[in-house]
Amino acid sequence: MAFAAPQIVRGFSSSAVRNVVIKNVTIIGGGQMGAGIAQVAASTGHSVTLVDTSDDILKKSIKMIEGSLKRVVKKKFSDKPEAGEEFIKKVVQKVSTSTDAESAVQGSDLVVEAIVENLKIKQDLFSRLDKLAPSHTIFASNTSSLSICDIASSTNRQDRFGGLHFFNPVAMMKLVEVIGTPATSQDTLDSLLDFSKVLGKTPVSCKDTSGFIVNRLLVPCMMEAIRLYERGDASKEDIDIGMKLGAGYPMGPFELADYVGLDIVKAVIEAFKTKDPKNPLFDSSDLLNKLVAEGKLGIKTGQGFYKHK
Repeated sequence: MAFAAPQIVRGFSSSAVRNVVIKNVTIIGGGQMGAGIAQVAASTGHSVTLVDTSDDILKKSIKMIEGSLKRVVKKKFSDKPEAGEEFIKKVVQKVSTSTDAESAVQGSDLVVEAIVENLKIKQDLFSRLDKLAPSHTIFASNTSSLSICDIASSTNRQDRFGGLHFFNPVAMMKLVEVIGTPATSQDTLDSLLDFSKVLGKTPVSCKDTSGFIVNRLLVPCMMEAIRLYERGDASKEDIDIGMKLGAGYPMGPFELADYVGLDIVKAVIEAFKTKDPKNPLFDSSDLLNKLVAEGKLGIKTGQGFYKHK
């Protein structure tokens, strides 16, 4: 799609782009993660543009945000319902929607991508946006498994590119992993860390390693639980109970896998395996592959390792 806007002159060094104060945020992807990030950004006073491929998807995204905000209001404004309604109204007003990503990024301080876990699709997206976003704009991916370096390689702003990995549900989960590559400038990292804190989150920093911190430890644990079950060493129910009562997990590994989505677990472990094919921790599972092939992906489809109503 062609634009009448003039070509933005690029090529500034990172020293010319100091610690960006993030006010205007564009989020690409209106699914659970994208809508959740939009909600917390709008709730903390940021102007948000939420982008997806169709108006129907974006209408569902806004409904998700409104539903989540109503749950927040029940706790935060339990004795002040009118104040709660006003809060929801103000937050939703801070979120605009668009099906035109290239146009949306032209006024952004930060672009956060939360789309399908496919390297080529992410690279193509950022390559297009890189030509139109202002020189100071920071790009970030919410990927849970792909290399930030690999995604950033499609742009000419690798010093202004990092990872911002939120956790689901975004409104409830306090953690954000902030990922830097060897090319990410300290100013960019500082801006992403500051942004995370303004959202009310607790950021942790990590290098661009497979799975970052949480998934690098958690997904192999889920896979080992699946293999334990496949061998017949214990039932999935007893494994879940064991990890909840013995290790203090709020959810057992099978419950968590169903919550995350078995397709996501499969994609993550396969991405790890691609990066480190000799590591047995990243071996796949016949049972997991079978369930995904059958469309039994967990809570979102009504059945995974468990049946869900």
